[in-house]
Amino acid sequence: MSSAPQQPPQPAPASLGPRWSYAVLILAILFVLMPFLFWQSTWFGKPLTEKQLQESFQDEKRPRKIQHALSQVADKIARGDSSAWRWYPEVVRVARHPVDEIRITAAWVMGQDNQVPEFREALRGMLADANPMAARNAALSLVRFEDTSGRDKILEMLRPYAQKAPQGGTLSHRLKLGDAVNPGTLLARLQAAGGEIEARSQVPGTVQRWLVADGAAVAANEEVVLIAPSPEMVWEALRALFLIGQPEDLPEVDRYVQGVFTMPDSVREQARLTAAAIRKRSGSE
Repeated sequence: MSSAPQQPPQPAPASLGPRWSYAVLILAILFVLMPFLFWQSTWFGKPLTEKQLQESFQDEKRPRKIQHALSQVADKIARGDSSAWRWYPEVVRVARHPVDEIRITAAWVMGQDNQVPEFREALRGMLADANPMAARNAALSLVRFEDTSGRDKILEMLRPYAQKAPQGGTLSHRLKLGDAVNPGTLLARLQAAGGEIEARSQVPGTVQRWLVADGAAVAANEEVVLIAPSPEMVWEALRALFLIGQPEDLPEVDRYVQGVFTMPDSVREQARLTAAAIRKRSGSE
């Protein structure tokens, strides 16, 4: 009986040289390391030493460093750490910073300690801030001081926001009705003689209605689109009005009691509680 023909021996797979092995190893490490480094650079929970806090507050080239420092001061306040007081002048200083995100964060931080007159004064000044989120954060923080001077800004949070064109030009829509947006979301582009300019949302919410047709010419500061408020924005406003709302605010609040499309049940329940609190304060229950 003849035996099966023998297969010729297969050559052993060529091994990678040491240089290629190192390259593969480095690539594998980068796949793990790069996401970690990105997360670490954008995470504000990493504790900072007092020296690092000082350096971060002074780092004008990297605004996120200042935001990180502000977040750390807020954490100190929440823990009852008296070392936070040292940084209060820095918080007030950066509340006038040219970068919007820093002012927005500073307004929130100042609401964490309602025993500081300098914070209250700075927050009142921020009610006139050109950025709506900075002004709204200031209004919400003032409620912690039992200060009602930001009530109009809080009521604005219950209404659609009219986004304006940053300059004149031909408008090209980017989003459709119902699309969700956050501060910084690209809404449209403007073609002008000097080139293309982007129009980005300043508030969170959804695109409710375009006020200008796609391809139409618009002027600088012309209202171009209505942004319906986000559920989170409405809920925060209703919580504030629970404490400072007046009888003349009830039509805005009752609209949410009746139910507004896209708003969750939690918003409707908060609206009901807020309306009841306002009526009780005014003796109209």
